[in-house]
Formats: sequence, structure tokens, C-alpha cells
Amino acid sequence: MTDRRYEFRVDGPLTDPAREAFCDMDVEEVRPGAVLRGVVVDDAHLHGILEQLRLLGLTVVEAHPLDR
Repeated sequence: MTDRRYEFRVDGPLTDPAREAFCDMDVEEVRPGAVLRGVVVDDAHLHGILEQLRLLGLTVVEAHPLDR
């Protein structure tokens, strides 16, 4: 996997700690949640992002690459 831009949609607003954890990503608040967009460098990085979202108590509604 080479660097790809991904979009992650989560249910509910992002807390300040969640915003800090993903400070390298673009965040857009959309009802009823938020959209995070950023570069994912490899599969391990993708799984790390998903795990961090889980640890922060966020439910991932959708995750997909933007440059299919």
C-alpha cells in the first residue's frame, strides 16, 4: 500500500482529546458526527487509526479511500 487519502465518518462529535489525537487530519463536523480525512501510509497505519478511534469511544460509520 502506498500513501492514500482516507475518509473516516464517525458517529457523534469529536471531543478535544480526539481532535488532538488526530491533529494531522482534516476534521469536519457533520450531523450527527464528524468526518476525518488524512493520509494513511500503510495497512498498519490504517489499523492504528481504527484502533485509536475505538479507544476514544468513537463508532466508525464508514471508512474508505478517497482516491479509488
